[in-house]
Amino acid sequence: MQKTMLENHERVKTPSDSISEQIQLVFSAHINGSGRLFGGKLLEWMDVLAAVVAKRHSEHNVTTVSINKVDFEAPALLNDTVLLIGKIIHAGKTSMSVKVTVYVEKLNGKRKLINTATFVLVALGDDDKPVPVPRLQPITDEEKADFAACEEKRQARMCQSN
Repeated sequence: MQKTMLENHERVKTPSDSISEQIQLVFSAHINGSGRLFGGKLLEWMDVLAAVVAKRHSEHNVTTVSINKVDFEAPALLNDTVLLIGKIIHAGKTSMSVKVTVYVEKLNGKRKLINTATFVLVALGDDDKPVPVPRLQPITDEEKADFAACEEKRQARMCQSN
């Protein structure tokens, strides 16, 4: 079993291997007293999508460890079509960072950015303990920049804990 876990970490995947999209419609049960989508409902949708991305990358069950940054840029309103796009931007030994970008999509297909967040998830084995995940090989310049930014944050956290 230990050899299989180590072999998994020796595998390499690209961000496009696990990219995922989700569409939601904003119904009356999703809006607050101000007529806007509840932030908590949006975070729920984003967390589910981040988990799908991480499961596809790791090929294991996952759990959310943290949400590093959430930026609410604009609201989603009743009857809006909400498009969520999740993409892995970093993979450590057992953890993965997933960026979720959210848009309101108009009837003409134009999209308006309403939210971004970065989720950190950990892959879990059958015993619910962390297991190694495949390494991530960024391809595009944007993927490389996201990966480098995560690596810098990781190094800074390591320095702070020493």
